[in-house]
Amino acid sequence: MDRLPKVDFAELMKGRTKKFVIDNIRLFRDLPKTEEARIIGKQLLRSASSVGANYRAACRARSKAEFGSKLSIVVEEADESVFWMEIMIEAEIVNNQKISLLMAEGNEILKVVSAARKTALQK
Repeated sequence: MDRLPKVDFAELMKGRTKKFVIDNIRLFRDLPKTEEARIIGKQLLRSASSVGANYRAACRARSKAEFGSKLSIVVEEADESVFWMEIMIEAEIVNNQKISLLMAEGNEILKVVSAARKTALQK
């Protein structure tokens, strides 16, 4: 399998993380109009939007240390996003079918960025 050039990978991930934010905004809009859905939904919205913003910041890092630090934030926030989605399912705020693709993307972003962080910090 051919590897994507570094710039192409970064641009691909910028697009994926931005789409992740937008998809979470759309999910939030469709949540039931209950207090618990609003509270958990806002937590999800904060962590998901941080994934996109901090990945973008990592791409503009001025040093390897800053790059690693920003990627670490992306990893934490992606994991937190998946956590809030799990809570929504288990608390029966949303059904698994409605959120499964979004949760799969969150887990995939988490895996990819974790691997990128590990590689960056080993260099």
